[in-house]
Parts: sequence; C-alpha cells; structure tokens
Amino acid sequence: QVQLVESGGGLVQAGDSLRLSCRISGGTSSTYAMAWFRQAPGKDRDFVAAISFAQTYYTDSVKGRFSISRDNAKNTVYLQMNSLKPEDAAVYYCAARMGRAIVITTSLYNYWGQGTQVTVSS
Repeated sequence: QVQLVESGGGLVQAGDSLRLSCRISGGTSSTYAMAWFRQAPGKDRDFVAAISFAQTYYTDSVKGRFSISRDNAKNTVYLQMNSLKPEDAAVYYCAARMGRAIVITTSLYNYWGQGTQVTVSS
C-alpha cells in the first residue's frame, strides 16, 4: 500500500520561504507522477505543481516562486516555496499517480497524503 507523508509546513511571514517534503512508502517514487495541491478554508483543492520524470508544471500563480523536485534515492518529493504571500496560505497535499502524464485534476491521482498546514502572515 502506497503511503504519502508530508512535512515542512508552518507559520511564516510574507516574503519568507518554506520547503515541503513528501515521503513515499510502499512504492518507488520514480514510477509515479507526483504533485502538490493546496486547499484554503472554504475553497476547492487546487493544483500547485507537478513533476514526472524530467518534466515539471506549475500553476500560474506560483511560477517563478515555487519549485518542485524529487530525490528518487530518498523516495521524496519537495516543494520549495519562496517569496510566500498571504494568499499561499492553505493545507498543502502531496499526491501520486501511476504513469508519466502530468495532470492537474484531483480525481486522477490515486494516492494522497494527510496534508501539512502553511500559514503566511502579512
């Protein structure tokens, strides 16, 4: 059974940086397309970034500020978040799906982590 465990969330000030981690167990991370989503209170869960082999993809609002990467030896995916804004505050979820395709739809991901809270004060 594949399990995803996120870590690295916290309370920061606007302009600060955070690095989220997502460790995969029960599977080999290199066989999955991985993504980060986020969900603010009262809102839908939205796509943030994805990585599949050598390809990455970002939602427009985080381009140039966030960077997704993976360390297959550690079975871990990272989301480096720089220049954080109050509107980035949300619960961030890691997700995995079999295959190479990068998709931004939540229903196409097979596995999810429990989420990690990111709070950004202005």
